[in-house]
Amino acid sequence: MPAKRSATKPAWLEPTARLDVVRPLTGPKINRRAGSHVEFKGLIEIESVARARNFLAARAREGRKEMMEKVPMTASGYAALEVELKQRQSVERPRIIEHIAEARSHGDLSENAEYHAAKEEQSHNEGRIAELEDKLARADIIDISKLSGDTVKFGATVTLVDEDTEKKAVWQIVGEPEADAKKGRISITSPLARALIGKKKGSTVEVVAPGGAKAYEITKVEWR
Repeated sequence: MPAKRSATKPAWLEPTARLDVVRPLTGPKINRRAGSHVEFKGLIEIESVARARNFLAARAREGRKEMMEKVPMTASGYAALEVELKQRQSVERPRIIEHIAEARSHGDLSENAEYHAAKEEQSHNEGRIAELEDKLARADIIDISKLSGDTVKFGATVTLVDEDTEKKAVWQIVGEPEADAKKGRISITSPLARALIGKKKGSTVEVVAPGGAKAYEITKVEWR
């Protein structure tokens, strides 16, 4: 006579003992008879939300750190940004507001190109004002007149000679907000500046440029 099969289900087919306290974060209350896969789904949802919260918290911390990070800047660069900010706040802002009011008086705004152009200009100006205020608030002004030596660092004016063409170039290493290649000022975060920092007069540096690698000799380090 064949043996009777046990009515007891294997443990892995039974819902866990704590199924009643685990809930998915969305949808109706869990049906206890639905099986352990329902609880597993609830756990996955809980874990996913926890990971998302941790991720967002980490991003927020990074954002606060970035907002508080100091921006190295020369005194002249800081002054130039202050002048621009004052110009945008006291001259450009009122002018644009007046322009918008005048364009609005012309009638239907949906087809008023002048109005939309003025609004776009306002958006750009206000965005730049916010950017300038942020950079000035985080500025770490470095007095170059107190620096010296033949080692390249922030604020140095460096004379370079291209080893292939013998062409000479002079660059001052400044903060990112005040960089202007046309005026011979490069950002401390640029590839060339990063290659120069810490090098001494007489050293050779190699920089990877869009046209290929370039080698330069440092012939002079000045503090202006």
